[in-house]
Amino acid sequence: MTDTLVTCPHCGNQFPLSEALTAQWHAGLEAEHEARLKAAVAEARAHAEHAVSTQIETLNQLLEGASQKAHAAETREIESLKNAQELKRAQAQVVERARLEVEERLRRETEATLKARLAEAEHKAKTDAALERERLEARLAEEQGKRQIAEKAEFTLRQQAEALEARARELDLEVARQLGAKKAEWEQVVRHTLGQEQDLKLKEKEKQIDGMKQVIDDLKRKSEQGSQEMQGEVLEIDIQEALERQFPQDAIRPVPKGMSGADLIHEVRDGAFNPCGALVWEVKNTKHWQAAWLDKLKADQRAAGAALAVLVSVALPDGVRGFARMDGVWVCDLTHYPALAVALRDQLQQVAFARAASQGKNEKMEMLYAYLAGDEFRHRVETIVEAFTAMRGQLDRERRAMMKHWAEREKQIERVIGSTTGMYGALAGIIGSQLPEIPALALDDVELLKDNDA
Repeated sequence: MTDTLVTCPHCGNQFPLSEALTAQWHAGLEAEHEARLKAAVAEARAHAEHAVSTQIETLNQLLEGASQKAHAAETREIESLKNAQELKRAQAQVVERARLEVEERLRRETEATLKARLAEAEHKAKTDAALERERLEARLAEEQGKRQIAEKAEFTLRQQAEALEARARELDLEVARQLGAKKAEWEQVVRHTLGQEQDLKLKEKEKQIDGMKQVIDDLKRKSEQGSQEMQGEVLEIDIQEALERQFPQDAIRPVPKGMSGADLIHEVRDGAFNPCGALVWEVKNTKHWQAAWLDKLKADQRAAGAALAVLVSVALPDGVRGFARMDGVWVCDLTHYPALAVALRDQLQQVAFARAASQGKNEKMEMLYAYLAGDEFRHRVETIVEAFTAMRGQLDRERRAMMKHWAEREKQIERVIGSTTGMYGALAGIIGSQLPEIPALALDDVELLKDNDA
């Protein structure tokens, strides 16, 4: 394994990092050893100098005492010899001898003490330096061992990263192949579905009719849960708003609550906003049909002066499907009232136009009344309503068919995404957190598995 090279910032030479660390440790160790040795020598020298100065002071005291004694002896000798020159010479000799003796003894004691203390300090410094060197060398060896372990771990991690990158490329290729195969399967399924579409239309219609019946039954059950009166008022408001949106030029007003009469009075107008006649609307939201409603609505029609009366009811008489004319009143369910409104409004506009063209001709008015009350007018209205209902039914079927196709495609896409996510989850369970993350498949469950593996 190659060692890392470092560059000296002063000379620019390159050398291995391990040598740099070893040289740095040795240089630091030698500098520390030299500093400790100098400190020990200085301390020993200071102690020796202090001891020498103490001894010198003692010797000076002894010398002073000796001098005093010598002076006394000299005085006595002078007195005895009465010879000044001999006295001086003898005094000088005594002083010199005492001085030499003191200096020699002091020199010997100082040298011995200094040598002993220097030897002791040097021995202690060498011992401490050896111990420190051993400690530093052990620490250096430990650091070098850790560095070698780290280098081996780095080398192993790099090998694992390269292996993971290669595995990730293989997985990307495998996923691309599987997606291509799934795409071909989708296309085959779509072609197969389109080929069978014509054969399944009748079954789909029956299923849709059953589903719509079920939905209608559910809506009926839900509508019966509230107050009948409140439901009737809500239905009346819905029909009024629908008629106002469908015929914005007409005047549609409700009968105020508490007053007798029909629920809505619908004044039909032509393109120039000229009145063409009126319709009265009665809305019933109950579960059972009552024949008395017809007589009441005809009375309300006469009171309002309306040309036609329409009874919109959830419950229809027996034998009536969609709409029918009964006893001079048009009866229809909630599905057919928009088409019936278009037909009746068109007929009122035609009658108004004919009335304006034949004003003053009573016989034509009678003919028009007979026409409106006859079967031909009823057949025409039924034809218009049936055509409108057929067109609306065709539109609803097309909408349901498109919604069915969209739902099928959505389910197919969900299955593919589910299969891909399952495959990714299986690989994550086998490989663990080392599996590269795909952002489009970064689901909460997969992330949780990764955290557990880590």
